[in-house]
Amino acid sequence: MSRQKFLQYTAAAGAAVLLSSLESFALTTPQKKLRVAIIGCGSVSNRYIPHLQTSSMIEIVSLCDIKPERAVNQNKKYNVNAQTYPNIDKMLAGVPFDMMVTLTDMQVHGDLNKKALQAGKHVWSEKPMANTYAEGKALLDMATKKGLRIWGAPAVVNSPQFVFMSKSIQEGKLGKVASAHGQYGHTGPTWSSFFYEELGGSMPDLGVYNMATLTGLLGPARSVMAMLSIVKPERKIDEKGIIKVKAEDNAHILLEHDNGIISHVMCGFNFFDPYGHEAGTTDQHSIQIFGDSGNMRLIGYDWETNGVIMVNAENEKPTLYNKDSEGYVWQEGATKVGEAMLKGTEPRINVEHALHVLEIIEAARKSSASGTKIKLQSKFKWPMI
Repeated sequence: MSRQKFLQYTAAAGAAVLLSSLESFALTTPQKKLRVAIIGCGSVSNRYIPHLQTSSMIEIVSLCDIKPERAVNQNKKYNVNAQTYPNIDKMLAGVPFDMMVTLTDMQVHGDLNKKALQAGKHVWSEKPMANTYAEGKALLDMATKKGLRIWGAPAVVNSPQFVFMSKSIQEGKLGKVASAHGQYGHTGPTWSSFFYEELGGSMPDLGVYNMATLTGLLGPARSVMAMLSIVKPERKIDEKGIIKVKAEDNAHILLEHDNGIISHVMCGFNFFDPYGHEAGTTDQHSIQIFGDSGNMRLIGYDWETNGVIMVNAENEKPTLYNKDSEGYVWQEGATKVGEAMLKGTEPRINVEHALHVLEIIEAARKSSASGTKIKLQSKFKWPMI
């Protein structure tokens, strides 16, 4: 539909017909592909760039990194044929694009995402989308006011295993759900110091996945209680040597949901596992949901799923379901929302959910520091399936 026909259509329909920002974008975007700019060309970009390239609806037009050689190297490595930039200001002033994909150190996500929105760009951000709930909410308010969209990782709600678990809970396969547990940890990254710096830590890096999965399955959390600690006050980082640790490397978080449900997340950078960071490829479970007539175990990590084992009153023999991930990968978020923009459809991933998880992380820090239960204010549309 041409822009002229679109304007005629909306005028004829009357002011009562309101199109969503995605529908409007799909109808008024003249080019056939979504133009994407990636900021942050470190290790995570090795997953994002190839996945974005699999979509016929997306074109990467810009690569940016404060270490310019990394952008240049990724441009050559993946034959992107994009323009490269040393900072966000030059990228925003460079070749036009529609959506920025933020893959930098987590501490600067909020500032970078704000600049992109101010410049009229849509945003997909790796987790977390901001450093505080207030900062994240301000980003959403700005996007809404400007008719833009912002999303935040992770994309765990996209997996077929998440869909199966959600439907099973809603269909009463577990009876009345009471408790749940999520865990994710390894012995800690050595390739960058930001994981251990202020506003880093195991919660926004690791626990965020379990928080997204458990709230997605059980509904928004009403309150949080947590205990956080630093087990190793010093870490050896590849490029810097020994550094002081300022963010939690060990965390236990209790979430209170509606209907008396309580869930628990444990995450850290001191968890020995013979499979290490790739434990998601084994038959070990990372999420477990308990009801009064059944329970489910998510096999693998929730970002790299391998099936769901369920046992209940109807079938007392543990049974494996949804072994196939049907193409789901953790780095698909930017691709999926980008394609949704051109199609004018709403993806399952939503920013309100990401903001809720961000508030949980912030509340956990407050709870640990004060020794009190912290009530939450954020909500998101639920159930998600």
